Order: sequence, then C-alpha cells, then structure tokens
Amino acid sequence: MSAAKHKRPERLLTESELELMTILWREAGATAGEVLAALPPERPLAYTSVSTILRILEQKGVVRSEKVGRGHRYVPAVAKGDYEAFALGQVVDKVFDGQPLSLVRRLVDTAGLTREDLAALKALLDDRERPKAR
Repeated sequence: MSAAKHKRPERLLTESELELMTILWREAGATAGEVLAALPPERPLAYTSVSTILRILEQKGVVRSEKVGRGHRYVPAVAKGDYEAFALGQVVDKVFDGQPLSLVRRLVDTAGLTREDLAALKALLDDRERPKAR
C-alpha cells in the first residue's frame, strides 16, 4: 500500500462517524467487521449500520476503501491531527467567537488539569516564547 495522501476535512463529523474514525485512526484502517468488533460492547451497532457509515465517510472523502477479497478495507484519508486541528478551529470560531485564548482559559478553569498537566502546559508555552534557532 502506498503512503496515504492526507487531505483537510471539509466539515465536522457526526458523533457516530467520529466514533468509527477513531477506530480507523487507531488501527490504521480496518474492514467493517473489524470496526464492528472494535466497538465497545455497550455500543451495539449492526454490521449494516457500520458498513453504511463507512461508505458515508468514503463519500465525504474522509476515508478511502481498498478491495480486499469480497469486502473492503477502509483507510483514513484525513490524518487524526489534521482533523483535530480543523475541529478545534471550528470550536474556536463558533463557540469562542474566534478567540483561542478564551478556549484556553475555559480549558484551564474547567478541565481538572493536574499540577503535572499545568507544568507541561507552562513548559509548552515557555518553549513557544523562545526564539527558534536558524
């Protein structure tokens, strides 16, 4: 299989689509049966539902399918990091009125960050402030 050519998503995924994409990202691709098997037991989806959602994801251009025997293997066409950046941008624009600092403030105030988390965040910010060596 050749290296995946990742593209930028065009819109946010539904909850069910994101659930299946998370499995595909984790497994670097899977058949409908493998996705179904990877779902938690408390999430009883029918095989036909999983197959339909995967085909919708393919139509949206978020996954590619590869013929495998009589079935298909679905492979992410959008990298997880690219989707995370896109989704976060949508949240900043739509919920936080385009103000990323508002999102960070809310996250720090409400996410229950540990001292270790806050130290890591501070280190990340300190690193961003340092001039880059050229």
